[in-house]
Amino acid sequence: MTTYTLTKTRLVAGVWEGSLTGAGTEQPDLRVTHHGEPVEGLHTDYDKAEEKWRIEFPVPAHLISDGVQTFVISDDQGNTLNSFSLLSGEALAEDIRAEVDLLRSELDMLKQAFRHHCNNG
Repeated sequence: MTTYTLTKTRLVAGVWEGSLTGAGTEQPDLRVTHHGEPVEGLHTDYDKAEEKWRIEFPVPAHLISDGVQTFVISDDQGNTLNSFSLLSGEALAEDIRAEVDLLRSELDMLKQAFRHHCNNG
């Protein structure tokens, strides 16, 4: 069984890019899924100089929507090699605001406790 290592290099202009090692010069059989459904568009190109595969996946615009969208890249055996998530939308903004409010409340409690400690110490 071949052990692949897929490392993300960047996500730019809607294209996820990565570097695959462990496949040698043999074309790797990789898949991308979104909510368990296959997604087309994965491109592989062997870089002889660096002896690794360059992987590119243009994220389909029709799959970008509110909430969390997770894409999984796996080999032909179903082993997950890497994944990435896109987060967007109003619902997410509400979650972030709620988290910031919680952090502010906790910071206020810590400030009060610290002041109390300094005044009584």
